[in-house]
Amino acid sequence: MNLTHFIGRDLHVRSPLLSAPFKRIQTTKATSLRRLSLLTFNGTKLLCTCLLFVPIFAHAQNQNWESWFSSQINKHPDIVAAKEQLLSTGALADASERALYNPELSTDYTRNGDNNDYSVGVEQTIDLWDRQGARRQKAGFMRTAAQAQYQEVVLNKSADAIDALINWRAARSAAVIAKSQQQQLNSLLELVEIRQAAGDLGSIDAELTFLSLSKQFAQVAGAEAQLQMAEAIVRELLPDWEPERGRIPDEFWPSKVAYPSDEELLKHPKIAKAYAQWLTQKEEAEVTRRNAKANPTFGINAGREERENVVGLTFSIPLNIRNNYSAETRSAERMALETEARFRAQYQKLRFDLQGAFGAWQSYNQQFSQWQSLVKSRIESSANLLEKQWRSGDLSTTNYLLALNQRAESLLSGIELEKQTRIALKNLMLQSGRLIDLPPVQHDFSIDHQD
Repeated sequence: MNLTHFIGRDLHVRSPLLSAPFKRIQTTKATSLRRLSLLTFNGTKLLCTCLLFVPIFAHAQNQNWESWFSSQINKHPDIVAAKEQLLSTGALADASERALYNPELSTDYTRNGDNNDYSVGVEQTIDLWDRQGARRQKAGFMRTAAQAQYQEVVLNKSADAIDALINWRAARSAAVIAKSQQQQLNSLLELVEIRQAAGDLGSIDAELTFLSLSKQFAQVAGAEAQLQMAEAIVRELLPDWEPERGRIPDEFWPSKVAYPSDEELLKHPKIAKAYAQWLTQKEEAEVTRRNAKANPTFGINAGREERENVVGLTFSIPLNIRNNYSAETRSAERMALETEARFRAQYQKLRFDLQGAFGAWQSYNQQFSQWQSLVKSRIESSANLLEKQWRSGDLSTTNYLLALNQRAESLLSGIELEKQTRIALKNLMLQSGRLIDLPPVQHDFSIDHQD
């Protein structure tokens, strides 16, 4: 469905869901009773058709729009910040993969009487317990977690932008309806005044029409204010957005909604991040455990002492007697258990959130489909019937104005229902990780992974 749209003075209507034929409408200033009547009739039809969503432009293919949308999202400062955080974590991961111990160079010089004693030595600590291997494993999981976190930020920001576009189009449609209602009441007031002069209607009819029109001014102002605020939100999220090119194409929305499997959910950026953080903390616990074990240091030195050449070997090893660092190990292991529990909690929450999103979308979609079926069969016939009844005198001006107001409220309800249906579908796509195309996080995911 697409929002109503004015191009010049013509109204073009196209909808993939409502296929009832509509005629091209062109309104002109009323100069006679007959032309005023036609204007009122056209205005009524215009109000009735405002529920339909019409493209603002001949949109490009969905792939081109998604490429443009992705480029806009990548320009947002939050995404730039997330990208820098990803690169920073990558640098930390690189650091974790480097060698732990560099060789140490030592020199010594002593003046002993007439003798110049000196020595030069090199020492190297040996990674006996392969701390570097555990740190290398940790670095891989750090990169995975950082990649997933970046994708989660992009996914959430994309969802915010889709929300903003949906709200903008709904606000624009509501503004079109408010303006159409105002235009119709203006035309009706002129027609009532002419009929009053001819003796067909009393002064109370003109007064009621005038009061309805004056009330409509506030509604138009409110609708336009909502439209301006919705547009500001879109522009904040999509810096190069313009109404002529920012419409979400119909092809973006899936024709069929498939419920994702548990394996697919494990690859959702939110879950992939939590999973990788768990494995990162497990490797951190292993690093801490190995750090508690002492590594030996070997050295060799050569020089002269009392005019004799000397060569020496050194060996040292920390004695973890007063502190064996077991508390640090226990803390790291507990943190690993904590991150595992958080991962499983997020996975469980996502599963239930997905169930809720799927149920909400089904409910909204069902009600919206029923609303469309109801409107499709009555949208034009009721407008014609109301006008004919009023012109023939079978319907009082009071009831006619009430009916017009109820029609407008019905159309606004339809717009709100469609908006909520689209938002529910967006939420479902977000929870399933299918809102936008994301490169898969490279890792073997399993809810039962245990090392």
